Amino acid sequence: MTELRDDPAIIALSETGAALARRIQAVLRSGEVFGLEGRVADCDRTFSNVGAILHDVFAADRPIIGVCATGILIRTLAPFLISKESDPPVLAVAEDASVVVPLLGGHHGANVLAVRLAEMLGATAALTTASDVTLRLPLDAPPAGWRLREKAGYKRVAAELLAGATARIVVESGPEPDWLLALPQAGDGPITILVSDRADAEADLVYAPQTVVLGLGCERLAEESEVWALVVDSLANANIAKEAVACVTSIALKAAEPAIQGVARRLGVPARFFDAARLERETPRLKNPSDLVYRETGCHGVAEGAALAGVGAEGDLVLPKQRSQRATCAVARSAEIVDPQFVGRARGSLAIVGIGPGAAAARTHEVEAAITKATDLVGYKLYLDLLGPLAEHKARHGYELGEEEMRVRIALGLAAQGRDVALVCSGDAGIYAMATLVFELIDREGNADSARVEIRGLPGVSAMQTAAARIGAPLGHDFCAISLSDLLTPWEAIEQRLLTAAAGDFVVAFYNPVSQRRRTQLAAAREILLRHRPAETPVVLARNLGREGETVAVVTLGDLKVEDVDMLTLVIVGSSATRAVQRPDGGVWVYTPRGYAKKMDEGKGAA
Repeated sequence: MTELRDDPAIIALSETGAALARRIQAVLRSGEVFGLEGRVADCDRTFSNVGAILHDVFAADRPIIGVCATGILIRTLAPFLISKESDPPVLAVAEDASVVVPLLGGHHGANVLAVRLAEMLGATAALTTASDVTLRLPLDAPPAGWRLREKAGYKRVAAELLAGATARIVVESGPEPDWLLALPQAGDGPITILVSDRADAEADLVYAPQTVVLGLGCERLAEESEVWALVVDSLANANIAKEAVACVTSIALKAAEPAIQGVARRLGVPARFFDAARLERETPRLKNPSDLVYRETGCHGVAEGAALAGVGAEGDLVLPKQRSQRATCAVARSAEIVDPQFVGRARGSLAIVGIGPGAAAARTHEVEAAITKATDLVGYKLYLDLLGPLAEHKARHGYELGEEEMRVRIALGLAAQGRDVALVCSGDAGIYAMATLVFELIDREGNADSARVEIRGLPGVSAMQTAAARIGAPLGHDFCAISLSDLLTPWEAIEQRLLTAAAGDFVVAFYNPVSQRRRTQLAAAREILLRHRPAETPVVLARNLGREGETVAVVTLGDLKVEDVDMLTLVIVGSSATRAVQRPDGGVWVYTPRGYAKKMDEGKGAA
């Protein structure tokens, strides 16, 4: 009854399978279609080895939907299985869409997904989990809002129920568990199933309704161990089970506090935050209002206020503010299940992602996972278009060239509102792209809301890496990258760097070599380099990398012309040691040796 954990990989081995994979992708509104190279044209990513791609995806903890025979999945993945608690869901779907078979992770989303796909595709969900088939619910995986206290006993209970025993369901707290009504019941049944948030509750099975909200406050950078100890003591004092906690709450000022985030992780629940004005509205319900807290935060109580705001007007404070040396904790309870999605807001996140040169095959799994998770995509319009299906069903914020600062401000602003944002850059986001501007704005403007956002930089394949791989290995020895654009950097500074790189005999990758108005910088760079390296030095001109119309050409430094280069071209100029080697097919390889020949010659001499 749990939801699918991540963006699924949908594996297709034929064109028929690929067509069904696209239908599955449309039904789920997520997922990435992997197609077998040479057999599948319509896919997001190709692969040549079925076993290798299945292993890679499984190791990345991504759910797998194989449009193929079950035997392929079983034989390939069997050596890598670890535990039913940790292995990702794996499903097989017949190519004619007749059957959906959950092979692994039945209680971690696979069964739910199988039923969902079967309904949408007109197929049969071949469930084999006994509790799903006979009891019509998995006892160890209750629906959202409920938690099984101790999983050790569920197998015995399931076995007895399957053998004909009946259950007595007792509700001590929380709403009526309608989902348990499918079980065979009797008032004097030998099995007792208790619904209770008490820490000392005992029965054959105990389900805790997630109706409890923790309110936390702490000093800046308080130790997680101290805050966790306070939480454990507070729950014990209130006789509340940890499993009954729906979320951890606090004031927005504390959204980035490691201790609060750490407590939420330990409890396995989200952390949610309120602004001071919202917490101040709870003042009439506080047991311990404080003028000192008001002067520091703008509200009269953080822990109690956040707990009460989390459970709403109908909820109650069951444990007033408790203190440790540097933290406070309060506990509140609602009569209904608390859905954290409707409590305050999350700590927003900003993933600064590099999508490589543009083709799906050049994106990392980590980048694609971040884009899939994102609620909002921000970037240059062309870069968002290059994402294809990954950008579907997302809020898109596309901008033109020259609007870089606007992109970053929008991305940070959305993340500060609690959104999960991906700032999309071509190549690598940290190389002449948006990553540096993100941190510059935070540093320059001191915006506390932006600084509290969770920021992750995810690398991509840079233009110079792509160009080098296409042509051979020109970056095989020491190299540098220089942008020839003087829009943000004075030409005098660029010229000094050129002189230093030339004198040091570095291979040089030129970004932004020319534009419609800038036509002199590349020529000036060429003249500076010619003073220190031969005119025959190989130069790689890589245009439109990873996109339609890609070209990679090789000229010499002496023959390099500004007219051969445009805004979409990356230029790599070799060092004095860089060589161009003719290929048998008429092409050219370019590489920069590191000195292995000398090392081998010295070895021969020693021998």
